Amino acid sequence: MSVLVSAGLVESVLRYCCLCMVMFYNLITFAMQENIEQWYAIKFCVKLNKSATETFASLTEAYRDATLSRTMVFKWHKAFKEGRENAEDDPCSGRTILSTNDQYVEVVRAVMAKDRCLSVSMIAEETGLDKNAVHRILTDHLQM
Repeated sequence: MSVLVSAGLVESVLRYCCLCMVMFYNLITFAMQENIEQWYAIKFCVKLNKSATETFASLTEAYRDATLSRTMVFKWHKAFKEGRENAEDDPCSGRTILSTNDQYVEVVRAVMAKDRCLSVSMIAEETGLDKNAVHRILTDHLQM
């Protein structure tokens, strides 16, 4: 079954999708700016020797529903009290994502050449690669 769609309709849908993406980006950017603003306010309260409870009360009064959670305010308050200077968020922790470039493909190929009975977990442990990366190499690059 074939459906005919007018060019005007497609253009309108695309324009709407682009508008939604721009609005979403702006909302995320605004939220991050508001978080950073509150982190600086927490830092200021620490410099005034306010307690974490007083700091949270002040933020709640100023930001109402947009206030950071109590847990986050206490976390940042403690960090600034312990000497943290930077009010920017830390990069996310965790294992870095390794691409499945030719070098890693050859490493996995060499391990498999020694013992074809190894599991994905065993190969990951031996090579230091992420299990998902090993699985991707085995299926996509080595067709195993």
